[in-house]
Amino acid sequence: MKATRIVQRILANYEGETPGVKGKLCQMLMHGKLGGTGKMIILPVDQGFEHGPARSFAPNAPGYDPHYHYQLAIDAGLNAYAAPLGMLEAGADTFAGQIPTILKANSANSLMSGTAGKNQAVTASVDDALRLGCAAIGFTIYPGSDMALDMFEEIREMRLEAAAKGVATVIWSYPRGESISKDGETAIDIAAYAAQIAALLGAHIIKIKLSTDHLELPEAKKVYEEQKIDIASQAERVKHCMEASFAGRRIVVFSGGAKKGADSVYDDARAIRDGGGNGSIIGRNSFQRDRDDALDMLGKLIDIYKGKA
Repeated sequence: MKATRIVQRILANYEGETPGVKGKLCQMLMHGKLGGTGKMIILPVDQGFEHGPARSFAPNAPGYDPHYHYQLAIDAGLNAYAAPLGMLEAGADTFAGQIPTILKANSANSLMSGTAGKNQAVTASVDDALRLGCAAIGFTIYPGSDMALDMFEEIREMRLEAAAKGVATVIWSYPRGESISKDGETAIDIAAYAAQIAALLGAHIIKIKLSTDHLELPEAKKVYEEQKIDIASQAERVKHCMEASFAGRRIVVFSGGAKKGADSVYDDARAIRDGGGNGSIIGRNSFQRDRDDALDMLGKLIDIYKGKA
């Protein structure tokens, strides 16, 4: 597998990393139908942990089977497949080597009380990722939570171990918690801040949500207005989040969120592309559709990132 010049330029941004980590990043960037373009689409299936089985898989019952998601990601020609320990173990042998995998190493659930604090339990290890042949570990942090400092310290230790063992790190940076309003969770100043925190923690790939033009923090709002930072369009907001990710020196993918209409999914992808983002990490908007519809949607998203649609 020869890395394209685009991929070589991306890898050159990771100056402090081991050859093992760069090799895993190259593996994901060069895999699938977007291989070599610098763009990525990743299938994440951790929603059974987060939301429960019926909310996640009842809309498309074949999704209860972990093999379904492996096969969907492979047949769609995606760059990688991300899931918690049990789901990866359930298909690791059958699908070994057929698609790069990302072990989601911490998870929350919907059964906790509202007073428990926004946090996630560590549910897998770097050694699990090695045993399963994963390209990366995935880890969620909640900037804005009272538990955020603990999460930062957890991923610092796990990322250090992963890098030493040649495994890349993907950080899901999702603002939520006691100090942020519901609108603030997707505010542009908070989204850019979340991307910056993930980059500072050493994420090789950053996963954030698409943002709105809402500004949550009064002191930040002053700067946005004084500096006339353009946040009017989704593409401009993506561009701003890329600036917050070390001026685009880190790979950033944007989550799809809850299932919505296909046109909205395509519009999001065009904004990500036009804003200089690296791609999409799209779960429920793909696997909650029936297989043919999902493959059609993912194929169109690939065409969008290739500039063909």
